[in-house]
Amino acid sequence: MQEVTEATISESSTLYSEDLAPIPASKRTWTTWNYAALWISMSLCIPTYMMASSLIQGGMNWWQAIFTIFLGNTIVLIPMVLNGRAGAKYGIPFPVLVRSSFGTRGANVPALLRAIVACGWFGIQTWIGGFSIYQMLRLWIPSLETLPPVFPASFGLQTGPAICFFLFWLLNMYVVYLGVDSIRKLLVFKAFFLPIAAIALLWWAISAGNGLGPILEQPAKFSDSAAFFAFFFPALTGMVGFWATLSLNIPDFTRYATSQQAQVRGQVIGLPTSMTLFSFIGVVVTSATTIIYGTTIWDPLVLAGKFESKLLVSIAMIAVAISTLATNIAANIVSPANDFANLAPAKIDFRKGGYITGVIGILIFPWKLIADPTGFIFTWLVGYSSLLGPVGGIMIADYFFLRKQKLVLNDLYSTIGMYSYKNGFNSAAIIALLAGIIPNIPGFLTTIQVIPADSVPIWISNLYNYAWFVGFFVSGLVYMGLMNSRSSISNFQQSAVTLAD
Repeated sequence: MQEVTEATISESSTLYSEDLAPIPASKRTWTTWNYAALWISMSLCIPTYMMASSLIQGGMNWWQAIFTIFLGNTIVLIPMVLNGRAGAKYGIPFPVLVRSSFGTRGANVPALLRAIVACGWFGIQTWIGGFSIYQMLRLWIPSLETLPPVFPASFGLQTGPAICFFLFWLLNMYVVYLGVDSIRKLLVFKAFFLPIAAIALLWWAISAGNGLGPILEQPAKFSDSAAFFAFFFPALTGMVGFWATLSLNIPDFTRYATSQQAQVRGQVIGLPTSMTLFSFIGVVVTSATTIIYGTTIWDPLVLAGKFESKLLVSIAMIAVAISTLATNIAANIVSPANDFANLAPAKIDFRKGGYITGVIGILIFPWKLIADPTGFIFTWLVGYSSLLGPVGGIMIADYFFLRKQKLVLNDLYSTIGMYSYKNGFNSAAIIALLAGIIPNIPGFLTTIQVIPADSVPIWISNLYNYAWFVGFFVSGLVYMGLMNSRSSISNFQQSAVTLAD
């Protein structure tokens, strides 16, 4: 691991801060089991359950859904481990690592893309927490279900759930005002509650569904193999996209690793296994609802609302709200708030960055994104993977193929170093990023019905089904081509100067 003194780097102007400084080897304490525990904690969340249950609702049987989830998480594990290597080697976070490819100022571009996606997840988690409060209150205040509509029909937002959503949103903003430290005890609560709740829900499903056998015998709903693969490939892309954000900023965690083996083994042990096991619970419970209620219920909050005991539902919904609040602040506020603050450190502090995150989280209309599994997978998971896949391709091409895993730490914090390029921007990275995003735009626009499906050739719109993969490989290859061409031109010019001398 490369060591560098803090004093050397601290002379490099505005690009340095204590939060962004490389972690010295003596302070790197995360072992294999720390990373495994990290993934277990992050995997145990309501969106993981909903991701699994959405595959059942979409037509898969239990083993097809589990295989898709396992394969998707195994694929995303590859860029996760690769991008984590630089963090473990140099002790640097994502915003610093990405300077090597995008430039010292251009690094704000991928950071903002990641921040916007985190804002979307903040909105989704806030909606989940607010809806859990609604599911509880409507049992005690039935009139909450019949409040007159105040939003246009196009919003798809009922008044009762909207009130609870905004109340829970205000609670999140209050926590931002208090500071992140106020949420630590709630994270401990989540770590104990969610595993117990998940096991209890699994036990209920098996008991009420007359055993595990009838549940696992539920057939797939696809008419033929063509229909299956038409759903499978975008679903697989969605599974990869689920952790596409963290596959970029994993150096924020691996910078604390005691060794490369620790971060690699921890992630291999923790990510695919915990996601698959918790998803299995979602798959079993969702399959059981078809037997118990005669219809497939993919949303666990809607399912919990069907239980007869008011007290049981109330306790469950309060617990979901508390654990969601803890997860939301820790996972979806800290990162984007810091990204926004990094844009203008003198004007935007962490608190203001958190408020910006909260506003964007509302504007993204999260209740529409998770209103049905189609929107959750095809619009949200696949959609944002088309933005983050290209960034991952560029990062890996730059660090592994062009720089051979060698960085100059001082220059990462210097406005006049080798990573400043032209005015702080690497045009090759920006062009490559656009090259990876553009092929997926027609398919995205037809998916959200902005343009008619027949206005775009089918092969072009179908690229969107593989959005993360298309963006990852196109941007990576374009970036390497542009950078190699630039190096060839630079070498030719240098040779010409030498000959002239």
